[in-house]
Amino acid sequence: MEHQKGRKLFITLCSAPAVILFFVFMIIPTFNVFKMSLYKWGGFSSKRTFVGLENFQKLFKDMKFFQSFQNTVLLIVLVSIITMSLALFFAAILSREKTLKGQNFFRVVFYIPNILSIVIISAIFSAIYDPNNGMLNSLLALFRGQDAEPIYWLGTQSIVIYSIAAAMIWQAIGYYMVMYMASMAAIPESLYESANLEGASRRTQFFELTIPLIWTNIRTTLTFFIISNINLSFTLVKAMTSGGPDGSTEVFLSYMYKQAYTNSSYGYGMAIGVIVFVFSFALSAIVNAITKREPIEF
Repeated sequence: MEHQKGRKLFITLCSAPAVILFFVFMIIPTFNVFKMSLYKWGGFSSKRTFVGLENFQKLFKDMKFFQSFQNTVLLIVLVSIITMSLALFFAAILSREKTLKGQNFFRVVFYIPNILSIVIISAIFSAIYDPNNGMLNSLLALFRGQDAEPIYWLGTQSIVIYSIAAAMIWQAIGYYMVMYMASMAAIPESLYESANLEGASRRTQFFELTIPLIWTNIRTTLTFFIISNINLSFTLVKAMTSGGPDGSTEVFLSYMYKQAYTNSSYGYGMAIGVIVFVFSFALSAIVNAITKREPIEF
């Protein structure tokens, strides 16, 4: 009996710091976001006016908010599909092609972008996209001619969001590639040998054998990556374009930040934060429901 009490006390003491930190830095701030979304407040004065759902009514009439919503969804869909597809493709090549030389070198090269800070990545791509001396325009000049008008990758509304997406994809591929390689390494080689004997092509083995066997990992990483895209897009947009030109790269969190801390509309910014919170949870639930399937054991 005393042993059981001592064990429970030990578990409680070990878990207490994590529970306290979670409560202080997650539960209380989240509650305050919901609370402040019901007030009209500039954020720096002591005067707060309770307005109920007025901030949300204003929000759903705000066309700039809907533009940020559209940009966020575009980045989530585009970046997630391309990143996951390329990560799986490269992971399969580096895991299955035993004759490929320099596999460890390629693993390191692909993973390097993930260890760089977002500020450094923003600086790298800003230099690449420079309209006058950037590497991208210099390469295109070989085909378009030296006298061709330079392309403003971060200044043209129709293409700037795709320029941001390219930076996000480059940053994330290596991390998820390594995770998929770890899952693929756990698949018994005998399964592939049996598939070869039955005449299955590499393409068939990839889609009918590899993907189903690592589906649990794909499902987990996909959900994680989709939600993390919301944070990553804010950081890159803030560092590279600040939401411009004319709001064409504004995303959920950048618009929330601008309203709360630049336009002194803290209550309105927190209303946007509530929408982001609900959207993230709803998106996670949808992705989990769509990708749910019975796990395959081997």
